[in-house]
Amino acid sequence: MILRNFIVFEGIDGAGTSTQINLLKDKLPSKKTMFTAEPTECPTGKFLRSVLKGEVVLNPKTTAFLFAADRNEHLYGKGGIVNHCTKGGIAVTDRYLFSSLAYQSATCGEELPRILNQNFPLPELLFFFDIEPSLSLKRIKSRNVTEIYEKQDFLEKTRIEYHRVIKFFENSKEAKEMKIVWIDASESEKKVAENIWSVLKNIPILN
Repeated sequence: MILRNFIVFEGIDGAGTSTQINLLKDKLPSKKTMFTAEPTECPTGKFLRSVLKGEVVLNPKTTAFLFAADRNEHLYGKGGIVNHCTKGGIAVTDRYLFSSLAYQSATCGEELPRILNQNFPLPELLFFFDIEPSLSLKRIKSRNVTEIYEKQDFLEKTRIEYHRVIKFFENSKEAKEMKIVWIDASESEKKVAENIWSVLKNIPILN
């Protein structure tokens, strides 16, 4: 199922998705647009952030279940994405199920993340920020804050998983109404923003 007016930004850590979403806040109608992210600000999401910081150590499969639970609340909980979009609003999220299909597949195999996420709606528009891990890590190090997944070998593996996942959806009949845009995230912040806006400015809800 495709959820109309739902836009997702995806990429490995340091790809620049958060930066570009912040830049969009001045361009999209504020009263109509919901900007959000995963993990969420719900209790489950806050706990997951402590896991990502390395403050809590869990079995990778447990983490996969928690991401799915957080996503379900993100979609269907009070003030969630589904309610917002079905009422004519726009939702823009930094990460979604594609992150789980890439990151969690890299830690506990493909099957469990696929099962946990198979019933969630797909976005109308997906921006995938592709970047070499060596470059993304340089950006991460400049922040002076790192998370458990922010290591060269893991990000290389995760990037491979992302490519597999994105190409799967590009060839899936169920996802034929989801527009997928590959972004060269190694380009300048300004150039990336221009590339994104060249697509967004043409979506029906903004015209």
